[in-house]
Formats: sequence, C-alpha cells, structure tokens
Amino acid sequence: MKTILITGAASGIGAATARRFAREGWRLGLLDINSDALENLNKSLGGQHWTHQLDVTDDAAVSAAIKAFSEFSNGTLDILFNCAGILHIGQFEDIAMADHARIIDINVTGLIRMSMAAFPLLKQTPGARMINMSSASAMYGTPHFASYSASKFAVRGLTEALNIEWKAHDILVQDVMTPFVKTPMVEKQTFRAPVIERLGVNLTAEDLADEVWKASTSSEVHHLVGLQFKTLAMANKWLPAIFTRNMMSVLSH
Repeated sequence: MKTILITGAASGIGAATARRFAREGWRLGLLDINSDALENLNKSLGGQHWTHQLDVTDDAAVSAAIKAFSEFSNGTLDILFNCAGILHIGQFEDIAMADHARIIDINVTGLIRMSMAAFPLLKQTPGARMINMSSASAMYGTPHFASYSASKFAVRGLTEALNIEWKAHDILVQDVMTPFVKTPMVEKQTFRAPVIERLGVNLTAEDLADEVWKASTSSEVHHLVGLQFKTLAMANKWLPAIFTRNMMSVLSH
C-alpha cells in the first residue's frame, strides 16, 4: 500500500487531496497546525490514518513529525505533498511586515524544512516523488499578492532545481500551478483584489485534489491547472513579456 504525507491537510486543498487519495486506497500521513480539524478529517476517513499536529516553521517539530511518520510507514514515503501555505491579499505597504515574513516562512522555508526532513524516506522509496503546491502567480508577479507571489516563484525555482538534483535518487519533484481556488484561505480575505473580481474563483478544492492525483501519475514538472491559465502560460511563452505585464496591469484595475 502506497503512502502520501500531506502538510496543511486539515482543510481546503490538503483535506480534499487526503480524501481523494484515501478513495484510491493509499495510506495517509496528515499534518496540520489545527489538530482538532485534523482528527475530524481522519475520523471521516475511517480513523486508520496517521495524524500529527505540526507547525512547519518549527525545525524540531518537523524532524520529530518525520521520525514518527517513518515508524507508521515502515520507513517509506511514496509522495510528500507540500500543501501548507498562507495568503494575505492587499496593498503591499498595508500588510504588516510580520505577515510578509510569515508568508515566506510557511510557504517557502516551511516547504524547505519538510523537504530536507523527508528526503531520507523519499530516497529509500523506489519511484518516490515530491509535489509542491504552487500557483499561477508564480508565472508573473500578481498585484496585491506580492509576497505570496514571491513565495510561489521560490517554490517554482526550488521544484525545478530539486527535480534535477534528486533525479539521481529516483525522486521526481513537481509542482501544481493553479489559479484562484475556492478555499477558506481565499474566502476569509478582507481585501478583494481586482484580479479576482475579473477572473473569478472557478475552481474548488476537490478540483485541485483531482489535479494532484493527475500530477502523481504524470512526469510533468509543472502541472498547470485550467484552460484559462494554460492559455495564459502559452501566451507568456511565445509572446513578448510586455504582453503579460500589460495584461496584469489591466486585470489589477
């Protein structure tokens, strides 16, 4: 039976992905800072999966979580899904410095911590892979998402670099790049960015769970979600960069 370890598993895309892989018969490792929601999710899945409360900004806690999961999984890990992340939408200067820093610490440094800690398990599991939750905002800096966009650029770069490095260890590293998704993280935002108003929120967490499943069976490094984003990415690839810049300017007003 294959195993997947999911960060940010208690709600949104993480929880939907847990349900999707559980339906496929996988054993789940579920990590989140919200332990109550995590236990409720596990109960809804039959209670046989492994759960652990975790703050991905805590080095010692990450190491301890991986050690405990290794005992549950007998030292193997087929997929690490780095899904934990936070978002603050607004004018750059109106967002507190502490919030900018926390975006980077969770979305980037937290992902690096998990990757480092889980590497030995991935390395000793044939055909293992790591899937990172990225965003359409990793293609071009998105107004009112500045720090979040920067964090996803970092995720994209890390994904590409580690996919090359870890090929020697039979580990495929991928990311899932998606437009806006209807999740609690997006819905709780008090600032409504013009780009959201113009493009809409057309995807659900369940849609993304299906995309993560598709990514897990493909060899693509970047798994792009949705026709709208795929079209934009194609235009960005073949047209001058000024096209994307002008389009982002239009969407942000």
